[in-house]
Order: sequence, then C-alpha cells, then structure tokens
Amino acid sequence: MTLEHTPHRPEDLCATGTVLYIRALREGHIQGEEAEQAPCLLDFGLLHPDVDDMRRLRPTAPTAALPRLLRTIEDRIADQRRREDQLTAAFEPLIALDAQLASASGDDDPAITVLDGLDRINSAIDQAMTEATEEFLAVQPGGTRPPETLAEALPRDQALLSRGCRMRTLYQHTTRHSLPVLAYFERLEGDAEARTLDEVTERLFVFDRTVAFIPASKDRSLALELRNPALVKYLATAFDRLWRLATPMWPQAAPQPPENGISARQRAIARLLTEGLTDSEIAARLGMNIRTARVHIAKLANTLGSESRAQLGFLIGQLGILDTQN
Repeated sequence: MTLEHTPHRPEDLCATGTVLYIRALREGHIQGEEAEQAPCLLDFGLLHPDVDDMRRLRPTAPTAALPRLLRTIEDRIADQRRREDQLTAAFEPLIALDAQLASASGDDDPAITVLDGLDRINSAIDQAMTEATEEFLAVQPGGTRPPETLAEALPRDQALLSRGCRMRTLYQHTTRHSLPVLAYFERLEGDAEARTLDEVTERLFVFDRTVAFIPASKDRSLALELRNPALVKYLATAFDRLWRLATPMWPQAAPQPPENGISARQRAIARLLTEGLTDSEIAARLGMNIRTARVHIAKLANTLGSESRAQLGFLIGQLGILDTQN
C-alpha cells in the first residue's frame, strides 16, 4: 500500500524524498515508479527523466537545484514588492486628496494630518521641533546618514538641546561604525543619547509625547502628523520599550561581545537566514550594503564549518545559536 504524500515546501523535504534523492545521487538514477512515493522530487526539479532510458530518473545536482529553488523564492518576493508598489501608487492620490479635503474643512488642529511633499513634511517637523520644550525621540533606520543631512540637522538639534530638551535616538547596530554619525554627536552639546538595535521600525519622530511623525509612502514623500493622544502615547511607549532593549552607543558605547565565537551581528544575520531571506533582504533589514552582508554570511559559514547555504541553516538550528538571543 502506497502512503499518501503530504504536500510540503522545498526546505521541508520529506523523509521519503530525502532517502530517494540521496540514493539517486549515489547510484546515478532510480526507477521512475519509485518516485511515485515522493512526487515532490519531480515537482522541485530534484529528479528528471533519463533521456537514454525514460523508465529511469536521474538526480539534478544539488549545486544546480538550490540556485533554481532560490530564484523561485526571489521571484515570489519580487512579485510581492511589485504589488506593494502598485498598491502604494494607487493610494497616494487618495491620501493627497484626503489631505486637501482636511485642509479645506478648516480644522485647525486635526488628530491626523497628511503631509504631501518633502517641503511640507520638513516644515511641519521644524515647527514641532521649535515648539518642543521637553524631549525629542527619534528612530533613524538605515545604518548611516549622509553627511549633508547631518550637517543640516546639527543647528536645529543643537537649538533644541540648548533649550534644555533631551534627545534620544535609536539607530541600527551598523551605525556604530558610521564616522559621520559619531562626528555629529561629538559636536552636540546637551542631553543627547543614542542606542542601537539589529533592526528598528520605520522612521519615527516624537516631540514632547504630544505630536509624532511617521512616513506614509515608501519613498517618504508622504508623511502623517499625529496629534491624537492615544496614538502618540502608543508610539512613545513602543519607543521606550525598544530603548530599554537597545545597546548604548553615545555618549558611552557599550561593547557587543561575541558568544561562542559568534558576534551579535552574525547572530542577527543567522536569524534572518533561518527566515529564508535573500542576501539583499538581509542587508536592507540590517541597514548595511549587500557586499558587507555577504562578508558576514561568509564569516558565519566559516565559523560554523558550513559549505553551503542549506547546511548553514541546518547548523544554525542544530547548534542553538539563536537560543542565546534575548
């Protein structure tokens, strides 16, 4: 009696399929009827017909099968990205229209204001910063900030600190090695602190826990100005919790010691590898360029003694590397 085969993903290759594929690699082929027990091998392209004997199936080399399967995942992700762009493009004119209607309604202090265009966004942020009297909370994703952007922000941030306000900024761990950001903090005088995490939220500004700004489009040409007390409190509370989890960077930089030869950044990469992310996605999530991400992946593989990406994922789970993370 043939057992029913349960559909599964390539990364969850069934036991029967694994045994048959290994035997096919060792012997060079298997009989076609044997593959009926594991149709996944044909579905995933791990077996293909033998042109010299159509009753037999030959194995596809793992080095050829893996890139093809990875491309399938990347194509699916790319399709999702295209859908995101299309959805954003469809809603941007509606958001802009809503902003015009809100402005025409004469509401002088709406709970949520849509800001259309960088000039309007920057003007609203400048106004909120000028009016702040207590604190400025900021999340700055992306790993680093352009020197020209920091130079533009410096006098505005210094003016806020000079009024006695405090400034708390969350960056990603990659920012710890950004000389422009470190130089920017060295020039500030006042109660300014910075901490870092592997990953942070999208950009967020909160002033005096009464007004907040968040992006409303992928290219940040639209933003939301939030003055609803419940929303602003929610965002400020989320910031506080991330702040407590973060590692100090300025003015006192806490070290990030490796555990069992694995650095904090490599553990972050290991976690994203187990989620099935591509090199480019890992780089984007951790705020680094793709070349740096690949260097760290190679170092992680070398430390664990892995010879392939599939084996690397297996070793990450087997050695419990992620168990050391909080």
